[in-house]
Amino acid sequence: MRSPWAAPSTPKKVRSMPDYNAEDVRNIALVGHSDAGKTTLVEALLAATGVIVEPGNIEKGTTVCDFDALEKKHLHSLDVGITGCETQGKHVNLIDTPGLPDFLGRGISVLPAVETAAIVINARTGIEPVTQRMWKAAEARNLCRMIIVNKIDAKGVNLGELTAQIQDTFGTECLPINLPADGGKRVIDCFFQPGGDATDFSSVAEAHSRIIDQVVEVEEELMELYLEQDEELAPEQLHAPFEKALREAHLIPICFVSAQTGTGIPELLDILARLMPNPPEGNPPLYVKGEGADAEPVGVSPDPEGHTLAHVFKVINDPFRGKLGIFRIHQGRVTGDTQLFIGDARKAFKVNHLSRLHGNQQIEVKAGGPGDILAVARVEDIHRDAVLHDSHDEDHYHLRPIECPVPLFGLAITPTKHGDEQKLTDALHKLESEDPCFRVEHNAAANETVMRGLGELHLRVLLRRLAEQFHVEVDTKPPSIAYRETITTLAEGHHRHKKQTGGAGQFGEVYLRIEPLERGQGFEFVDAVVGGVIPGQFIPSVEKGVRQVLQEGAVAGYPMQDIQVTVYDGKYHPVDSKDIAFATAGKKAFQDAVDKARPVILEPIVKIRILAQDSAMGDLAGDLSGRRGRISGSEAKSLGRIAIDGEVPLAGLEGYESRLKSMTGGEGTYTIELSHYEAVPASIQKQLQDAFERSED
Repeated sequence: MRSPWAAPSTPKKVRSMPDYNAEDVRNIALVGHSDAGKTTLVEALLAATGVIVEPGNIEKGTTVCDFDALEKKHLHSLDVGITGCETQGKHVNLIDTPGLPDFLGRGISVLPAVETAAIVINARTGIEPVTQRMWKAAEARNLCRMIIVNKIDAKGVNLGELTAQIQDTFGTECLPINLPADGGKRVIDCFFQPGGDATDFSSVAEAHSRIIDQVVEVEEELMELYLEQDEELAPEQLHAPFEKALREAHLIPICFVSAQTGTGIPELLDILARLMPNPPEGNPPLYVKGEGADAEPVGVSPDPEGHTLAHVFKVINDPFRGKLGIFRIHQGRVTGDTQLFIGDARKAFKVNHLSRLHGNQQIEVKAGGPGDILAVARVEDIHRDAVLHDSHDEDHYHLRPIECPVPLFGLAITPTKHGDEQKLTDALHKLESEDPCFRVEHNAAANETVMRGLGELHLRVLLRRLAEQFHVEVDTKPPSIAYRETITTLAEGHHRHKKQTGGAGQFGEVYLRIEPLERGQGFEFVDAVVGGVIPGQFIPSVEKGVRQVLQEGAVAGYPMQDIQVTVYDGKYHPVDSKDIAFATAGKKAFQDAVDKARPVILEPIVKIRILAQDSAMGDLAGDLSGRRGRISGSEAKSLGRIAIDGEVPLAGLEGYESRLKSMTGGEGTYTIELSHYEAVPASIQKQLQDAFERSED
């Protein structure tokens, strides 16, 4: 297999040695739903700035960012692509993200690397599910945002109506910074000039007035000056408040382009260079020092002379070039001989093969500073979300974790070829290290290895990588559903463990009380023993016995959750009491209590959003009901489509993708996310219990 990272010659205008500072850097992540045109937009920007001679074509497989064979086959981005260009003396790092729901996590994972999230919207289809989810993710990271409406020259689009829809969905802070004209053949600036030619909707004067009013609202003195002098403010007067408005999400500029024809591309480059924040102007990265609840926020400055701090936001395991760690420098500098620590590691590694990425090309560079996005090769200990630093002062620095969707789709897998078990384990570990939404689980009760992702396509792509990159073939089947067990009422349990074998015996007696917790609260263990009736050294053994039941289940073999256990009494023997005795007593006392506490089996319930033509509404509703689902609402979309929201048990979605395609002629799509756990119907609980009892026999 040929490595997709085999780099050809260096593209034009990609420098090996930066001669700019942090003020000259712009970091932009292009995010949004599939078919919004993000990859084509990157091609247009690269061609307009001379990085490539002409834009590549997705259908021909010639784009910079979609270089993988699977991306060329599917005609969609399946992973993140990184490149850059220069305009007006500014270096613009561009991160192209996949828009298919199955690869949402890969898009979210790059957000810590940028100051600005550019939400790209298809003018024909409007706001779609991934658009909204990426908006929420960017908002959660406190990123500056802009909206790019693409395909403005498409037949039948109503850009005025779409702008109103954007403002209804995302807020009135979303304001056009330019406007389309001549049916989407031109774009006219509305920020730097107070008036202009006729536009396809609104007017330059109205848009200019609204965006200036929005900007000056963040600076009281400037607003007073603006109102008093009743004349235009100079661009240099507006720059600082414009950046402040972006940081505070008081302004989200909307701009219009057609990446296919190049309309609006020069204007977009002008906005990126002159108005989008550089690292000092953006909101600071969310670093903390310490672990868990004790972690405290720390300030990081884009100072090239400070201690080096960089964050690894992506890792690639290349079979020919080894592990590649892609990182964003937040502070200090990195050169070819820098010694860097990974997290709290005591031993540093020397930076070799430092490079800038241009799609699948790695262009060697000599150094990088604050704002730069670079890669380092052949460092086996590097991992996603690692913090790289050059001083032990930052040993316990972390970037606040990203919140990615929970991978719910699963496949149980076994190697086709006997003897490939270790090879499969190693390959799965590498895939898991790359993908924030890929999980590998071992279900001991069912003796299953389960790979989980965000959708069927996600898992199919990973299976192809297993076969083609790691040369491991696997057999697959639907996995066991991740049921859970809990209790519904308070109960008490007791057990005396006494064993005499001729020598020293075993003795431990435990009284405990259990009560249900709120959903999602997990497990709480309370030591309420007084008077030393159970010596303190044996309390952890009691908890160990309880946790064994929590893991193995007490009803049908599924893990237990949302339970508080309080140990309040017991007895011990000065000679025969041992850890194993109290572990056994704790386990059986807990089982005794669970039997009295009306235990139930819980199943995962997911939120589902289905997007399809409105003519399929009846079939979709009936099918969802047959899967024990319920519809919570629907929303009319453009082009005769409808979005249906609801909830459904995860167990009911087996085979849903093929059924959805059948009902919608291949046009329907859906996304899911975990909502909560709730009790299964009594009939299903009996089936699960009976199956468990048969397996025990």
